[in-house]
Amino acid sequence: MKAELKGTGVALATPMNKDYSIDYPSLGQLLDHIVVGNADYIVVQGTTGESPVISWSEKLDILQFVLDHLKGSKPVVFGLGGNNTFDLIEKSKDLSSFELTAILSASPYYNKPSQEGIYRHYSMLADAFPHPIILYNVPSRTASNVEAGTTIRLGSHENIIAMKEASGDLKQCKEIADNRPMDLMLLSGDDALAHDIINLGGEGVISVIGNILPRAFTEMVNATLNGATASAITMNEDLKKAYALLSEEGNPSSLKAGLEVIGIGKRTVKPPLFDASDELVAKWKAYFNDHSS
Repeated sequence: MKAELKGTGVALATPMNKDYSIDYPSLGQLLDHIVVGNADYIVVQGTTGESPVISWSEKLDILQFVLDHLKGSKPVVFGLGGNNTFDLIEKSKDLSSFELTAILSASPYYNKPSQEGIYRHYSMLADAFPHPIILYNVPSRTASNVEAGTTIRLGSHENIIAMKEASGDLKQCKEIADNRPMDLMLLSGDDALAHDIINLGGEGVISVIGNILPRAFTEMVNATLNGATASAITMNEDLKKAYALLSEEGNPSSLKAGLEVIGIGKRTVKPPLFDASDELVAKWKAYFNDHSS
């Protein structure tokens, strides 16, 4: 299990048609692009996949499509997080027949639970979910931080296998890396910090830029994991402009602008998100012109 989640996981975007239906041909094209780029595994219906605005039945259809398309060539993780503990447990029953490596579950948003509330929430999920859990800490979206002590405590549960850390707090990441149970993996949830978190002891990243630049980003991650310090630093520096473009108009709007430029789907995102601007598309075009060699 640990080996399957080491390296680069890609938080898969969900291409959409203009009427907001799922663009399955482009989704297949995107999967092929990621596989050819040698990413290690696929994460379906995380935030990058616009999970808050996609119905449960659509999510299951997307998951089935991905599994059928990949035919076992890559491990698959599915996103199932939220702020209603019992609803998540009920939904997880629908996943029991799917061949999944793990379930990625974001910490409860809006409710702003205490650390004890977060601990009990994840403990209940871990007891009930049919697949192992990757914790996901992203306080910029949830309005509450999963503190290092809570992550370390949760890591003792046999069905909790990793933490995707997107707090942006490297001190917190180091505390987790230094004090976690042996079997708990530390994964970066931020492309721009993946290099740093791996150097602190992390085992990899769940990436957004991996949708667009799977080969370049995976090579940087592998170089970092393998201790090729000079090469990894050079590759990471070369990717910083792409990291910046991804954050210009939010995720996944900025991501889909880049995907449109490389010919994978449209920049359409579902409300309340809004499609990326022509100006950002022009910046992506300039980026790829500069990196065409």
